[in-house]
Amino acid sequence: MPSGYGKRAGGMNKLAGRIIGILLVVSAAIYIVVVRPVQLGLDLQGGTQLTLQAQPTERVTEITPQVMLGLEAVLEQRINGFGVSETVIQISGDDRLFIQLPGVDDPDRAIDVLQDTAQLEFRVQKVGERRPLPDPETNEYLLTPEEVDTIFAPAQLTGAQLNSAATLAPQGRNESWGVELRFNSEGATTFADLTREIAGTGRTIGIFLDGQLLSAPVVRGDTNPNGIIGGVASITGQFDVNEARDLTVKLEAGALPVPVEVIENRTVGATLGAASVKRSLIAGLGGLVLTFGYMLVYYRVPGLMASTALVIYALITFAVFQLFGVTLTLPGIAGFILSIGIAVDANVLIFERTREELRSGKSVYKSVEEGFSRALASILDSNVTTLLACLVLFWLGTGLVKGFALTLAVGILVSFFTALTCTRTFLLILLSNSSWRKSELFGVKQTPA
Repeated sequence: MPSGYGKRAGGMNKLAGRIIGILLVVSAAIYIVVVRPVQLGLDLQGGTQLTLQAQPTERVTEITPQVMLGLEAVLEQRINGFGVSETVIQISGDDRLFIQLPGVDDPDRAIDVLQDTAQLEFRVQKVGERRPLPDPETNEYLLTPEEVDTIFAPAQLTGAQLNSAATLAPQGRNESWGVELRFNSEGATTFADLTREIAGTGRTIGIFLDGQLLSAPVVRGDTNPNGIIGGVASITGQFDVNEARDLTVKLEAGALPVPVEVIENRTVGATLGAASVKRSLIAGLGGLVLTFGYMLVYYRVPGLMASTALVIYALITFAVFQLFGVTLTLPGIAGFILSIGIAVDANVLIFERTREELRSGKSVYKSVEEGFSRALASILDSNVTTLLACLVLFWLGTGLVKGFALTLAVGILVSFFTALTCTRTFLLILLSNSSWRKSELFGVKQTPA
């Protein structure tokens, strides 16, 4: 057996392992792209963009950074409960919040959910006062603040004692949507005391949201002589599904620390987003075609292998975006297209080093190996410095800048893999056939020694 046989066999086994690995990665990427939906940002799928300004009150006379952080936390909870995905909410300046709601085409409803202070109160009807009744036409309680204070005692139970809220679906044909409330231990005790006080008396317990009476139920003495225990209550009325869900979101997230005012309301149409996606795809495909053409003309066979690896790069990068739920925006697509150029840059460094080795008289196989080995340091330097720039942009930038930084960083990491693994593997597969070991195929007019 020749002395080099074992070494060549080991090299072929290693190469086969790489091919299998690449095929597995590509298959997984194709599966992810097909199965998982693409998350589009506001500028691509349309939606609502709001700027809110915090308003001081008698209790909170100054808008401090702590107040803004509390406001941001409550609004973020409300947005999450509202069912809007891939949102952006960030503090802007001293007293403003910038919010993006992709896919939301009803800004008035979103504003109502975000802007409502959601002050929940339970007030017992005073002895001897009339029972409030809703208006027969609107089914709402039309009471002035003076009438409310006359009929009901001051609040002894508020939303501060609320643990959670949930939407209740109708239980029968004539029933409407409602909201179930669950209090903490302190609230459960207070609620039991209040309902025991009025059980069987015909007096009501008023449920108020921001001073507006929502419901005024009575507590039956025959079924609840000791009040309603367990800390669970429900608000029912003529709610539709959206009203019940919105009220649940407001109560679940809690009250805003200060009221907010909408100072800008901008709606982005989906048509504009679709046009932007189309132009971005044309730009991306155009860039790929021009890059492929340059690589094929100038580097020939290595250029063909690099172009194949570049297709794999684009597929894997897009799959990573979908796998981790990266929201694609126009700046994000720009970062992705820019990373294609960086991916080619790594191949250019490798191929130029390979040409230098060929001109020095080395064999094609040895020149390719040396080209990858000696270009590694330069590739690492360029990629690391660009990744550091992405880190700074992501750390200090706003939503759109962060999207650009994230997509560029992902592209750089994937390009490092495709340049050093895919391109190298494809070239070594070709070079396993002696007919491809010609320097002319690599753009060098010199027969290797």
